[in-house]
Amino acid sequence: MGILDGKVAIVTGAGQGLGRVEALELARNGASVVVNDLGVDADGSGGSEEPSREVVHEIEAEGGKAVAAFGDVSNWHDAGRLVRTAVETFGDLNILMNNAGIQRDGMIVKMTEDQFDSVIQVHVKGHFAMIKHTMDFWRNKSKAEGGKPLYGRIISTASDSFMMGNLGQPNYAAAKAAIAHLTLSAARECQRFGATANVILPRARTRMTMSGPWAGIFAEPTDGSFDAFSPDHIGPLVAWIASPHSENVSGQLIQLWGKHIRVYAPPVASLDHENDEPFTVDNIQSVLGPFFEDKKPIEDGFALPMS
Repeated sequence: MGILDGKVAIVTGAGQGLGRVEALELARNGASVVVNDLGVDADGSGGSEEPSREVVHEIEAEGGKAVAAFGDVSNWHDAGRLVRTAVETFGDLNILMNNAGIQRDGMIVKMTEDQFDSVIQVHVKGHFAMIKHTMDFWRNKSKAEGGKPLYGRIISTASDSFMMGNLGQPNYAAAKAAIAHLTLSAARECQRFGATANVILPRARTRMTMSGPWAGIFAEPTDGSFDAFSPDHIGPLVAWIASPHSENVSGQLIQLWGKHIRVYAPPVASLDHENDEPFTVDNIQSVLGPFFEDKKPIEDGFALPMS
């Protein structure tokens, strides 16, 4: 008996990398899986149905159930069709694993409008469209069952790049910030159905990390040492969040790499001052001037260090 027996999952971007690992892990724990992937390159170019079909074959070879479903998650109608595919094929939808994304890096001064828009489109609208159609299904199901709480898990993929403000990845960092807060909003809304929504921030070797500023850090070790950034480490976290173990876990940002797991707390103000009179330039200076006097630009700011 698997911990996810009888559950139905959609995994977007499941044809390769993290999505493939997540789809396989969910299936190994008993879930029936809709494998979605356009088979594009990391920058969104090209396309092939083969990666999705290969993952379906892998799942079936291990005795699991899966179906390939092609479609662009950022396309409103395609996203709805993916939800219908899960329900029509396996009879339900319990788990949404949002993973699909692309990367088109560049400095702000050199970035084109298309570079920015395409990354926001796939990551942010893609996550939103899938969450929207999934929650529509859950709301209607809950109503049909007299408001009975249902089993629902939304898992979104962000990155701590949004807390770092990665140099050369303004579009990617912005997209991941949006995903995190979109999912926190979804957590508040889907609670009334009995469902949860959480964000994972995986540190793993993927096509995206291997082409960005962290490529050297994420490289596979050649000396036989422990591979802390293998994407295989992320699968168990996704299975745990998708499982009954996480029934009271929602609105969380959880990070894992190698043997390390981290849960982020809400941000804390480093200065919280109430003035005795309305603010002017001069009395703002009297408060903020001394506060920032010994602080270094960026290094002592809101962003996590890029190291």
